[in-house]
Amino acid sequence: MKKEKALLSILADREWHSGEDLARILGVSRTAVWKQLNRLMDDGVSVERVRGKGYRLTGTVDLLDGRAILEGLPPGMRSAIQLDVFDVIDSTNAYLMQQPDHADRAVRVCVADRQEQGRGRRGRAWSSPAGENVYLSLGLRLRGGFAALEGLSLVVGVAVVRALDKLGLGQARLKWPNDVLVDARKLAGILIELQGELEGAARVIVGIGINVHMSDSEQLVDQPWISLDRAEPDVRWTRNNVITAVVEEALTLLETFERDGFEALREQWQALDALYGQPLRTEPDGDEGIGAGIDSGGAYRLETPGGVKVLRAGEISVRRQV
Repeated sequence: MKKEKALLSILADREWHSGEDLARILGVSRTAVWKQLNRLMDDGVSVERVRGKGYRLTGTVDLLDGRAILEGLPPGMRSAIQLDVFDVIDSTNAYLMQQPDHADRAVRVCVADRQEQGRGRRGRAWSSPAGENVYLSLGLRLRGGFAALEGLSLVVGVAVVRALDKLGLGQARLKWPNDVLVDARKLAGILIELQGELEGAARVIVGIGINVHMSDSEQLVDQPWISLDRAEPDVRWTRNNVITAVVEEALTLLETFERDGFEALREQWQALDALYGQPLRTEPDGDEGIGAGIDSGGAYRLETPGGVKVLRAGEISVRRQV
């Protein structure tokens, strides 16, 4: 993929380039250029070919750049991060789960252009085409053990919304327990995985997937979805900027969460609750009621005819009644 990335960087200007010029710049044969172009098109990159003119991209290329991601962070935060950038990986979460802790880096960050085994909550597949979205995982230690981590996915959701708002979105809401919505369609999802002992410092893997440029993957997604490009077409969305903003906001809020607990951030989540006051039905239990926000531990409250029922993230999902 490194060879194809060099070719993409040349074609990113969306101008015409002859095969001869591309071969000369890359230092390869024209046959090698042709093979690289075919591989790019097999990966979904749109390339136009015209005899006598050469080749050009017909869409925008948004390449991941580790240096650009780090340079956008505050210096103190940048120095505490070890960043890994992959062209393709099975899963960014799975990669960090397999990595040992490093004392000289407080946070491990992994991003990928494409995932082959992306996962969502409760083992669902996460659509992970190349060049279109953000696939991001953070690995860090939080004090207090597993019991102190109630509400963690909700805090990360607030961080994602705040980061995207700063970049120009301004309309996202949160669906308990781990989805970011725009116009009731899924924009992003969060997957939290834990390692370590029940007490003491817990190793946390925070997986975040955000639809940025996705436009034609309806067959891969089992629910209504939206991308940043579709939600705010006047904003020039770049994956590097999105990653930088989300990492900065997530680490900032996680520091508050570790120090002050979920209660310090509860109201921020409540203000973004997409389900509040909505008629809801739980699955698979089939309880019906009205969304009533979250309690102090981040569990969701459902007002039913028989009283308030408390829902916990590991047990149940919530859907709007239709």
